[in-house]
Amino acid sequence: MATIAEWVEGMRPRTLPLSISPVVAGSAVAMAAGGFHPWRGVLTLIVGVAMQVGVNLSNDYSDGVRGTDAHRVGPQRLVASGAATPGAVKRAAFIAYGIGCLAGVGLIVLTHLWWLVALGVAIVLAAWFYTGGKHPYGYMGLGEVFVFLFFGLVATAGTVLVQTLFAPAVGGLTQHVTATLLATLAQGAGACAVLVANNLRDIPTDTLAGKRTLSVRLGDRYSRVLFVLLVVVSVLAAVATALLLTPYALLCLAMVFWLAPAVGVVVSGATGLELVRALKLVGLGQLAGAMGLLTGVWLSTLALAN
Repeated sequence: MATIAEWVEGMRPRTLPLSISPVVAGSAVAMAAGGFHPWRGVLTLIVGVAMQVGVNLSNDYSDGVRGTDAHRVGPQRLVASGAATPGAVKRAAFIAYGIGCLAGVGLIVLTHLWWLVALGVAIVLAAWFYTGGKHPYGYMGLGEVFVFLFFGLVATAGTVLVQTLFAPAVGGLTQHVTATLLATLAQGAGACAVLVANNLRDIPTDTLAGKRTLSVRLGDRYSRVLFVLLVVVSVLAAVATALLLTPYALLCLAMVFWLAPAVGVVVSGATGLELVRALKLVGLGQLAGAMGLLTGVWLSTLALAN
């Protein structure tokens, strides 16, 4: 049986900031709009983290049974290493999905947005078929598209929606919709950068396994170029979001302290386990940027109150 430490590692905690930062960034926009609801934010956070854990365990299961992880360079996988049986990992993945769905039901009850049921089904299906099923889209170079869609648009704009219902009490609707779209771009680009760093590391093994990720298709050099472009877009979009909300939100620039070293790692030509550091730094940078936005908006509301 896998130890607790092995299960935690299998959940890939380095990637979890990617499910937290969109909720934090979306909450910043909601707070600026005067529609911040803490409990809805907490439920959205549970949905995001649970689904992230679920997709990580699903990937562990699917890649493990396919043999894709047989020569893995990165952190240990539960199935490929033999630490846990495929069945146990699959069950754990669906337990995580179940927790996320329960939190989602809570959001639906609070907001009366019943169409979110369809969105929840879409999230679970996208998570499973990333590496699962007969034709996983992650093996066809479409991973970045879906990562941007779900970690950017769905997670960020969804957070704003369930808190404000896009009816801001402060400021104009157009301004906050624009801020939402920019925050979506910042979070989506950052999440894609993490995936590119991960797939850049795995180009040799993915090529052997027949996994045609975008990085395999682009090759080493252009994958590094894409990584840098995504990081730059993430920072610029975060700054643009801050300028729309409040100058205080420029605290989001704290993200550069993590993202700059990540770019340095990738540009230097790092390979293998060295790229795990870049992946971790981008996740922390995204979280720092989102926290900067939220803190800045909170400080702005305090200043206005006084």
